[in-house]
Amino acid sequence: MPPKTRRSTPSGLSWDEAPLAPVVLVRGAEGVLSDRAVARVVEQAREADAGTEVTRLDAAAYDLGRLEMLASPSLFGEARCIVINGVESCTDALIDDTITYLRAPADDVTLVLQHNGGVRGKRLLDAVTKAGHPVVACEPVKRDAEKAAFVAAEFTRARRQIDQDAIQALVQALGSDLRELAAACTQLVADTTGRIGADVVEQYHGGRVEATGFKVADAAIAGHAGQAVTLLRHAVETGANPVVLVAALAVKLRTMAKVEAMSGRGGAGGLGLAPWQVDQARRELAGWGPEGLARAITAVAAADAEVKGLSRDPVFAVERAVLRIVASRGRR
Repeated sequence: MPPKTRRSTPSGLSWDEAPLAPVVLVRGAEGVLSDRAVARVVEQAREADAGTEVTRLDAAAYDLGRLEMLASPSLFGEARCIVINGVESCTDALIDDTITYLRAPADDVTLVLQHNGGVRGKRLLDAVTKAGHPVVACEPVKRDAEKAAFVAAEFTRARRQIDQDAIQALVQALGSDLRELAAACTQLVADTTGRIGADVVEQYHGGRVEATGFKVADAAIAGHAGQAVTLLRHAVETGANPVVLVAALAVKLRTMAKVEAMSGRGGAGGLGLAPWQVDQARRELAGWGPEGLARAITAVAAADAEVKGLSRDPVFAVERAVLRIVASRGRR
């Protein structure tokens, strides 16, 4: 087996560092990354031995002694790769059998444990970690900066170039679902040639971009009341949840407030934002002052409470917040 790859984060390896090893633990709730990590280990096993037999087990339906039977020396001596999915829902038998197996893993077997989060199976996870086996961390990608980095990495791996504003457009249109975001990257790589700009993303995903809360927020922050309300109504008609729309307004305004607060302190470093987010916020701050930002943030906070139960008409609550944001622009 190859030597264990170095850890890239305190919590474990990234999905694209998942190594071929006697035992590999893939843990975390970000499904697309977890599936990729498992697929990478299986692919490496088959590259090492084309005759590798791959067996997949459901941890929730595991029967006592199954692992020992599958890992026992084969009559024909072929290598084996055993993937156990859903360890977060495992039976007690799986925990006991796997902990026993960890004491002496088979030389010609690769065991992959896929745990999608939660406390079930903690004793097993601790045993794998204590034994020094590689752990691949696939935690949820939540921040826009992380999603932008994910998109950039997708195109780097595909040896394609993409503009920063195109990355931003993809994240705004599809960033709520990493699997969908990854699929969009694959589609753009397959269907286009040359450098990918925002116009290409608009061509493929323009409808989604127009329907997001971020487009509504962009128009409101720029002071375009009519456009903001039109986009808002279109978003609602195409299925956007008022709660999500308010959240988008809040994210945009909080980002602007953070950048504005740091403007006199030597830059916006340490805010946890991608450079394009900082640059965009600085452009959007033109025409805004601290009083206006405070009023807009207060309006969004009120709308947040209303769409979560305090108002009988959540859509009207969002529309009122949008108009208050527009009216707050220019207040110093």
